[in-house]
Amino acid sequence: QVQLVESGGGLVQVGGSLRLSCVASGSIFSINTMGWYRQAPGKQRELVAVITRGGVTNYADSVKGRFTISRDNARNTVYLQMNSLKPEDTAVYYCRVTTTGLPYWGQGTQVTVSS
Repeated sequence: QVQLVESGGGLVQVGGSLRLSCVASGSIFSINTMGWYRQAPGKQRELVAVITRGGVTNYADSVKGRFTISRDNARNTVYLQMNSLKPEDTAVYYCRVTTTGLPYWGQGTQVTVSS
């Protein structure tokens, strides 16, 4: 199994920045892709950004040019640098990893962008 612990969420004003972190533990040797998803109130959970073990990234169109995903394989950590935040970025952000078996989710961290 894999355990994921997210941190870095909070309240920020429009145009501000936050950096989310997600540390994996447990069967980390089985981790392939790491990524971030988000869920706003009343909406479905959606992909924000993912990164493969080799560093290939993919972003939702809504965050391209503003968010950057990165990972430190030595620290089993994935990051999400969020700049130029907008009110519509307000959501619970979840870390997700895929493995050779099941995918795993973190518990989520709240990001609130105030105008």
